[in-house]
Amino acid sequence: MKEYLKLMRVHHYMKNGLIFTPLIFSGSLFNPYLLINSLLGFLAFSLIASAIYIINDIQDVELDRLHPTKCKRPLAANEISLVNAKALAGVLIILAIGINYFIAGNSFIAWTSLLLYLGLNLAYSNGLKNLPIIDVAILVSGFVFRVLYGAGITGIEISSWLYLTVIAMSFYLGLGKRRNELINQKNVSRKVLKYYNQGFLDKNMYMSLALTIAFYSLWTVDPVTIARLSNDYLVWTVPLVILICMKYSLNIEGDSDGDPVEVIIKDKILMGMVALFVFITLGIIYIW
Repeated sequence: MKEYLKLMRVHHYMKNGLIFTPLIFSGSLFNPYLLINSLLGFLAFSLIASAIYIINDIQDVELDRLHPTKCKRPLAANEISLVNAKALAGVLIILAIGINYFIAGNSFIAWTSLLLYLGLNLAYSNGLKNLPIIDVAILVSGFVFRVLYGAGITGIEISSWLYLTVIAMSFYLGLGKRRNELINQKNVSRKVLKYYNQGFLDKNMYMSLALTIAFYSLWTVDPVTIARLSNDYLVWTVPLVILICMKYSLNIEGDSDGDPVEVIIKDKILMGMVALFVFITLGIIYIW
C-alpha cells in the first residue's frame, strides 16, 4: 500500500491547496456549501494529478532508473508492475471525473480547467516536456488551472491581480525547478535541459519573482480588495511575502533539486513562515 501512495505522490497534494484560493480570499471559507464543494474539488484534482504522475512515471521509467534519486520510485524500482500502474491511473481518472460531475454540474470553467489540465499533462508526458519554454508553460498552467478550478466549483470571481500573482509565482517555481535540475542532473534524465542554460533561467526566475511580489502588493492595495475585506491591513503581509520568497530563493541557490514541494517540506523555518503568513492572512480576512 505504501508503494502505491508513493506512486500517487500524495505529498504533492499540497499544491492543490490553491483550489481554496478563491474561497479563502473572498471571505467565504465558512460557507458550508462552498467549503464542501472545495473539499471535494480538492479530492477530484488530487486524483487526476496522481493519475498524471503515474502516467509520467510510466513514460519515464527507463530514464528514472538512470537517475540517482528517481530510481527509487516504485515503477523504476520494480515495486509495482506497469500493468497495475496503468489500471490505477485509469481508475483515478474515472473517479475524478465522477466527483467533478457531482460538484461542478455544468460549470464551464470547472470542466475546462480539469480537462485541460488532464489533456495538457498527457501531451506533456508524450513529448511536450522535451520542448523548451513550452515545458515550463505547462507546469505553470497546472497551478493556474487549480485556482480557476476552485473558482469554477464555487462560482467565485478571482481578482485579476491575484490571478497574475499566481502566474508569476508559477513561472518562478517552474524555472527554479529547471535551474536546479540543470545544475544537478545536466540532461541525463530530462532531455529538455540541453536547451537551457543557467544564465537564462536565473534572469527569468528573478524577473518572475519580482513580478510576483509586485502583483501581490498591487492586489493588497486594490480598492476592490479593500472594499471586500472592509480593511486595508493585507498590505502589511507584503514584507512577510518578501521574506518567504527570499528564504525559498536561498534554498534554491543551495543543493535543492528545485521541486517546490520538496523545498518547502524539507525546511521547517520556511514552513513556519508560510504557516505564519496563512495565520495572519486568515486573521485579517475573517477577524479584523
